[in-house]
Order: sequence, then C-alpha cells, then structure tokens
Amino acid sequence: MKILVFLLVLGNLLFYAFSAGYFGRPDNPDAVRLDKQVLPERMRIVSRGEAPAGPVKAPEPVKPEPVAVEARVEETAKAEVVAKPAEKPVCLLWEHLPVAEADQLGTVLAGRFAEFKLARQLVAAEGSGWWVFVPPLPNKAAAEKKAGELRQFGVTDYFIVPDGFNRYAISLGVFSSEKGGQDRLAELKDKGVRSARLAPRPGKDSTVNLQASGPAAAKAALLAAVGKVLPKAEAQGCK
Repeated sequence: MKILVFLLVLGNLLFYAFSAGYFGRPDNPDAVRLDKQVLPERMRIVSRGEAPAGPVKAPEPVKPEPVAVEARVEETAKAEVVAKPAEKPVCLLWEHLPVAEADQLGTVLAGRFAEFKLARQLVAAEGSGWWVFVPPLPNKAAAEKKAGELRQFGVTDYFIVPDGFNRYAISLGVFSSEKGGQDRLAELKDKGVRSARLAPRPGKDSTVNLQASGPAAAKAALLAAVGKVLPKAEAQGCK
C-alpha cells in the first residue's frame, strides 16, 4: 500500500516538472503561446501592418491674400501717366551785324542769358587782316594767369582784350595776310604754346553773324532784352 502511494506521488511530481518545462522546451515555441491564449476564437484581425483609417477630412479652402490698396493705386497712377515730350530748344540768328553791335549783343546774352549757347561767325570784308590769339578766358584773373604762362614760354608780345565779344582774349599778333599769321602761329607752337588760334580779323566793312540756342521758355525775355539794346536788330530762325 505504501509503495502504491509513493508511485502516485512520484508520478504527479514528474508530470508537474514536465509541464513546467524542467525537462526542456518543445521545438515549436508557438505551442506554449497557444496554450496560454484566452478564448482565441473570439479574436478578430482588423489590419495587417497598417494603421486603421480615420475619418477623411475635407481640405480647408485657401483664402486669397488681400491685394494692398496702395499697390492698386500706384499701378493705376502709372497707367495714367503720359510721358511729356522734351521741349525743343529754340535757335535765333542775327545776320550781318556790325562788329560793334555784335560785341554789344554778345555781352548782353552772355551776361543775362548764360543758358544760351552762342556762336559767332565773321563775314570778313575784302582787305581784312588775320589775327593770332588765345580764345577768350572766363575772367580777368584767368586771362592774367594765362599771360603769365606765355611769359614762361618766352612770349612777351601780347595784349589782353579788355571788352567786347572777345573780352579777356589774348591777342598775339595782327597780320595783313594769312601766311603772316600762319608763320606767327608756327613760331608759337615751337615755343610750346598750344592754345593759340588763327582767324580772320574784322575789318572796317566786316560783319558778324551771331547765333544763340537755348530753352524756348526764355525766348520772349531774350528778345525783349535785345530789343532794348539794339531796336533795329531782327532775329530769325536758324537755317
């Protein structure tokens, strides 16, 4: 009887040790998990490696950015701007003026209407001479400075014109023939003078054509000023 009880107890111990894994695990590890599942028939697969889809939301409408009022006003203003053509300058011509009158008229224009560009053309009469000179300088100080430079080159025969249209020009010689003027000019060039020029010298019967070009807005004022100085001088359009 004792032997039977011992065998039953031993058998229970061996079964417990086997089920607890004391004698090793089975080859298939899933077998143990299957044994531990609770009501596997009630389990339901909802997805395979994917997150469950949520409710689809409609995209929010994109609101257009407001256009700045200033930009619209500026664009409208630009569209309404009409380019104005540039004002064409006026050109006036006085022909066959006596030399003295041309000098007087040139002085008025240069003093009161500096924005006008003046051009002087000598119409030499028969028998007029030739003149070697340095063109007019801006003022007396500039003319005297230039005269000092001429002295450094060894030129002492000169004369500063005090008034008239050629005011502050420096005369370097008057000649009866063009060849005499050319010889004098060549002599000055050899000494280093580069600013000297040769031109006809007005004689007793020579005349001057004087041309003035500048802003049209000042035309009326210019003609009024000329009329006070030379009432008989008539201006015409440039050719």
